[in-house]
Amino acid sequence: MMNANTFTIAFGADHGGFKLKDALVAWASAHGHTVLDLGTNNAESVDYPDYARLVCAKVLSGDATYGVLVCGTGLGMSYAANRHTGIRCAMVSETTSARLARQHNNANMLSLGGRMIGEEMGFDILATFLATPFEGGRHERRVAKIETL
Repeated sequence: MMNANTFTIAFGADHGGFKLKDALVAWASAHGHTVLDLGTNNAESVDYPDYARLVCAKVLSGDATYGVLVCGTGLGMSYAANRHTGIRCAMVSETTSARLARQHNNANMLSLGGRMIGEEMGFDILATFLATPFEGGRHERRVAKIETL
């Protein structure tokens, strides 16, 4: 179920994730979100940390509410993104983790595996992520501790 709110979402991918990223960009745009597509847009080999850095910069500056990264497995992008203070990037492959990443961890970025999940699962994950608010409460203390690491 789609949240009535719309967001600005920055997207980035490497050569292993650009096809899923392109599908997610089209889905997000069709659902009224503002999209920042930071590339890549073809199968030419690129370095995923470069795209993770671009998307993290948009989230950290406030130019984007959320970021979505896609590489072959989702792992490399999540590692690169989580090196940035203020970024809480959840690598997920199903909707329950997407929901809990928002509810309990106030995740501000998603990392997905373009070779691991199909487009429909990607759409469901993104819709769940965007529709789920942070619960706060006892989770605020834990999220604050992450920021001091």
